[in-house]
Amino acid sequence: MANPWAGEVALIINGERRVLKLTLGALAELEAGLAAGSLVDLVERFEAGGFSTRDVLALIVAGLRGGGWQGSAGDLIAAEIEGGPLAAARAAAELLARAFMLPEAQ
Repeated sequence: MANPWAGEVALIINGERRVLKLTLGALAELEAGLAAGSLVDLVERFEAGGFSTRDVLALIVAGLRGGGWQGSAGDLIAAEIEGGPLAAARAAAELLARAFMLPEAQ
């Protein structure tokens, strides 16, 4: 089970339940890989509903890597995500929110 108090989010990929988490290292890797802007810009895009599928994929990959996964974005190209793109976008938004929210606010 994912622990929201630890910033974890669960997502089922190819029938396997994965726990995603944005660790400091995963956030640094995410920021380095962003095509445009900073993490603050990414948060603002999600808050405004102006995020791209590239943003969602980058967050999912960072969360998976923070959860111990050793794959890359290319490994997810043909992956089946339970709930489809909407579930992936929801998980990405939850990852961002949990990474920057104080525990008392969660």
